[in-house]
Amino acid sequence: MPIALLALAVGAFGIGTTEFVMMGVLPQTAATFGVDIPAAGHLISAYALGVVVGAPLLTAVAVRLPRKIMLLAMIALFTAGNLLFALAPDQRFGLVFRFLTGLPHGAFFGAGAVVAASLVKPGDRAKAVSMMFLGLTLANVVGVPLGTLLGQQVGWRFTFGVVAVFGLLAVLAIAKLVPHQGRPEQPSLRGELGAFRRPQVWLALGIVMFGLGGVFACLSYVTPLMTDVAGYQPGSVTLLLALAGVGMTIGNLLGGRLADKALMPSLYVALLSLAAVLAVFTVTAHSKVGAAITIFLVGVAGFMIGPMMQTRVMLKAGGTPSMVSAAVQSAFNIANSIGAYLGGLVIAGGLGLVAPNWVGAGLAVVGLAIAVVSGSLDRRETARTPAMAEA
Repeated sequence: MPIALLALAVGAFGIGTTEFVMMGVLPQTAATFGVDIPAAGHLISAYALGVVVGAPLLTAVAVRLPRKIMLLAMIALFTAGNLLFALAPDQRFGLVFRFLTGLPHGAFFGAGAVVAASLVKPGDRAKAVSMMFLGLTLANVVGVPLGTLLGQQVGWRFTFGVVAVFGLLAVLAIAKLVPHQGRPEQPSLRGELGAFRRPQVWLALGIVMFGLGGVFACLSYVTPLMTDVAGYQPGSVTLLLALAGVGMTIGNLLGGRLADKALMPSLYVALLSLAAVLAVFTVTAHSKVGAAITIFLVGVAGFMIGPMMQTRVMLKAGGTPSMVSAAVQSAFNIANSIGAYLGGLVIAGGLGLVAPNWVGAGLAVVGLAIAVVSGSLDRRETARTPAMAEA
């Protein structure tokens, strides 16, 4: 694999850390800003909103830029946002700076996925995309636990200052290691938006929203599930989350390799496995050993889907992949919102802490159904093409 993928992975590591470490340092941030935990939770929502807004907006603004310049601009904005948040004087400024930090998230991953795929031969494209996303999954194994620990011991401002340093390292690595990309062929906003007229693009985004929504229905409430149902002590949750992160890392790498060999069959298996694991979790959640094994498997099955869908949406976009590739990150954050909302709804309805896993299994089945429809359209197109050629 080209060494340039390492530079992209460094950027992905910083972005993944800043997105999820906020959950670990929320109490300390709330105390500093003088607000309660629910109000501090808006800092998480502000980042997610920045991702959803920034992915299409910044990609549209920078559609004529060479992709290397696009990557450098996005990671520089990310670095500045983290530094400003580390210096934020109060909650209002904190919300603004978290929103600012989230803006380049989707555009970076969108452009990065296109660049990663362009650096290798066609048969290795999904593997190359998974190597970039390796930084994102490693953030859950290393970056988030260490960032949480730093926040608890030294202060949350120090945590985000360190993330800003990683952003600076990513700027230097991309500038040094990523080859010049040149301007995209026939760059035009109309052409990029035209990709959204393709039904297969919308089906791919739907698979992300519902399939990965199943993962977040589970993970959003995994802490009370592990403490109140499985019987773990609160101090053990960080290790359990790291175990889930190891599963995500393995799933990401496995998904990239399987996608290069047989994308749609592998996607069906991943979504079916995710639905099955989440359903089983409703039983294994009552056992410490069973819960630990299952949370690992949720990470594996759920994050196999990521590189598969990033690759598929680029294939279905034709020659204009940047906008739809960035839109995958918006869909990812919508999945986060859908899963968390529906999981919270069943808990509030008195169905218990294991109920979000049933919700997650259902969402994964919906994602699988959309994938089957998408695959059916593929087969129709394949059958129609030879028929037209013979005519």
